[in-house]
Amino acid sequence: MAPDTNTIDAFVKLGKYLTEFCQDCSQKSPKTDPGLKEVVARAGHHNGWFTEENILFSLEQWGNILSRPHINDWLSQYSFKSGENTKKVGVVMAGNIPLVGFHDFLCVLLSGNSVLIKQSSNDKVLLPFLSDYLMEQEPSLADKIEFVDEKLENFDAVIATGSNNTSRYFEHYFGKKPNIIRKNRNSVAVLTGDETEEELEALGEDIFRYYGLGCRNVSKIFVPKGYNFDRLFRALYTYKDIIHQHKYANNYDYNKAVYLMSEFKILDNGFLILKEDQSLSSPISALFYSFYDDEASLELDLWRMEKQIQCVVSKMEGDINFGQTQKPSLSDYADGIDTMEFLLGL
Repeated sequence: MAPDTNTIDAFVKLGKYLTEFCQDCSQKSPKTDPGLKEVVARAGHHNGWFTEENILFSLEQWGNILSRPHINDWLSQYSFKSGENTKKVGVVMAGNIPLVGFHDFLCVLLSGNSVLIKQSSNDKVLLPFLSDYLMEQEPSLADKIEFVDEKLENFDAVIATGSNNTSRYFEHYFGKKPNIIRKNRNSVAVLTGDETEEELEALGEDIFRYYGLGCRNVSKIFVPKGYNFDRLFRALYTYKDIIHQHKYANNYDYNKAVYLMSEFKILDNGFLILKEDQSLSSPISALFYSFYDDEASLELDLWRMEKQIQCVVSKMEGDINFGQTQKPSLSDYADGIDTMEFLLGL
């Protein structure tokens, strides 16, 4: 059985709606949908990290990807079961970046199952509005979408996204049901010193988009010994205005003070702190780096850290191009676990 065409149609209409809304916003058109505009503003008031620019970026990416060719090409990779044995899938969403749980929501509904959503308190505004739009396009979805404020109950399977700490809680509560439980991951970039200024500037998008709060944001770079950091700083200067966001600036001031008081050696350009550190996870406003001897040994190290890494950005074949981490395709699954395959196997 093929996926439900009416549900696909609803998501395609949503994609077109989001694309047109973002175009109207960029052109300051009087036709801009006041309902979604108000929701974008409310989401920003609710969470200071959700600036209008970053919310619109997220909406634009979903608008681009929710096209009929993209959806059909993605779903053609799977075998859909016949019959009406639908499952209720609980989805516990993170709230670090706008609509971070939307892909799970999309997968559950296009797999023919129903979704029980527990949102993060940091991202409670956008998805209900988009769900209402989908239900207007396809009324049968009203029976398949449910939001809960309390703990999840009466579900057949669960997808839960959180931290290494919350994953222990998730495993305790959800371990007896079929599940996908995601932990902390970070993204890294491998630089050789041969990158163009355009490539290094594009890397800034991977570092600074969403203020570095996403698991697809680059929080660590690997550089050869003797690397010239001045070239990197010059290319990243395009993003200097990020320091005017007060929450980011507070993190920058705090982290810089801590590092200086601890007498750590840092490089600093007024809006980004570079610190040599073995960890993959750097705090907001900081970017960690490590030196490597040769690419072959680095590749082995990255393979050993595979379960901690979401994306690798580099010029090497098979890695993500500079500036592209926050533009995943429908088949780019978090933690490398095929969510659709999991759902179709329930």
